[in-house]
Amino acid sequence: MDKRKLMPKRQRLDGAVRTGPLNGPLHSRPLVALLDGRDCSIEMPILKDVATVAFCDAQSTSEIHEKVLNEAVGALMWHTITLTKEDLEKFKALRIIVRIGSGVDNIDVKAAGELGIAVCNVPGYGVEEVADSTLCLILNLYRRTYWLANMVREGKKFTGPEQVREAAQGCARIRGDTLGIVGLGRIGSAVALRAKAFGFNVIFYDPYLPDGIERSLGLTRVYTLQDLLFQSDCVSLHCTLNEHNHHLINEYTIKQMRPGAFLVNTARGGLVDESALAQALKDGRIRAAALDVHDNEPYNVFQGPLKEVPNLICTPHAAFYSDVASTELREMAAGEIRRAIVGRIPDSLRNCVNKEYFLGSGPASSAYESTGAPGSGPGGMPSLPAGLNGGYYGALPGVPVQPAHSSAPVGLLGPGGPMSSLNLCVFVSISPERLINVAKKCRVRTIDESDEITTLQENNDHDGGEETVMDARSLFTPADILWMIRHEIDSVRSETKQILQIGSTKMTLFQGQSIELTPL
Repeated sequence: MDKRKLMPKRQRLDGAVRTGPLNGPLHSRPLVALLDGRDCSIEMPILKDVATVAFCDAQSTSEIHEKVLNEAVGALMWHTITLTKEDLEKFKALRIIVRIGSGVDNIDVKAAGELGIAVCNVPGYGVEEVADSTLCLILNLYRRTYWLANMVREGKKFTGPEQVREAAQGCARIRGDTLGIVGLGRIGSAVALRAKAFGFNVIFYDPYLPDGIERSLGLTRVYTLQDLLFQSDCVSLHCTLNEHNHHLINEYTIKQMRPGAFLVNTARGGLVDESALAQALKDGRIRAAALDVHDNEPYNVFQGPLKEVPNLICTPHAAFYSDVASTELREMAAGEIRRAIVGRIPDSLRNCVNKEYFLGSGPASSAYESTGAPGSGPGGMPSLPAGLNGGYYGALPGVPVQPAHSSAPVGLLGPGGPMSSLNLCVFVSISPERLINVAKKCRVRTIDESDEITTLQENNDHDGGEETVMDARSLFTPADILWMIRHEIDSVRSETKQILQIGSTKMTLFQGQSIELTPL
């Protein structure tokens, strides 16, 4: 009797899942929209053969066009608008948002993930530009170049050293001063190396970095923000903004700074309490400050607490910009959209920042649970031995399964490769103990090469109990083959490689840690 007749048929997904499979390519030529801009001249050549590109030029979410809300599958955005959970729910088909920049604090990334929307950024762009701009602002504060230039423009005459001394009062020598950097990421490191060349003693505070990084860069590390503020003649902020560090510089922390210290912020406006900063500048507690970012943008010099505050330099969130950096930034953002369209979400994405929310929940998983697919697991999901899909994503009907990590050459699994028609789910990056536990329960039973179906049996009693036949089709699409290592525990514990073969391709599995696909 044909065993496949005994196997349950896979139930279709009819829930409210966003367009396209959770882990699959998008539809051909989807709509991609630039939400808060109008210039698509750089993005268009990269996307025109795979997508329809449009722009909204919205200054708020209420200005986003109805067609974009209903049809856009991809979105590009700068930092002009903010997308809350309520805003994200208005998009009917959105699958990916690419922030043209590094910060994603203007997007509710968790809500986006729960809605099945991948959020990406471009973290490596403009490092040199922001670092150079930071040093430029620091030098302006120390040498008062900005104010002296304005005096000349206003017609002030410097007829002797007395006039120069009066105008340049407060200029400081750099060599020997201490620069304190909050956040030693790409930009913070670049600022530190530049500052050392000017003679600064550089210290930094970053609780997320491992010990020893300070030795490789020749810096001094402090382990509390209070220590950094107390020791620094100039404080420069280079950390991301989150719920834990909003208004990191406030009335309390300003009192911990050295009297007459400088403050520079080219990171995120929300890191600084502008009301507290304004009062500190008026009182002279902070000698001067330079801000490229602000709590409310675009910044209006005639409004807010910083209006008419002395010794303050404000620039319009432009530290990242150069002609070259702007082009590179937009090319990288468009490239991420292209990878989403021609590849798989989220596996093809390089800089997905909400993958933990995107893969673990969302409408796809809730829709699956509501279908009541036959099986003994929760929500109708067929029961699996512990650890079967522990390191893999998208174990749902109609959703291709991709390995989280794989040493397989890209050319074999990529388009046109010898394994391009197959989706392999193999055990990698799991402990041998866990692999042994799984291997006790499952082993390869038969392989039907005609329609590429792998049949598994669950061995409830390893010593010879009743066996239950389970079809891979109850979990995966017909193109998916689920490989399981055989149940011989001794060979798993040994150095012996397990070699499984189908057609003209064999798979070498070594202690479940990695895979090699080798044409015979």
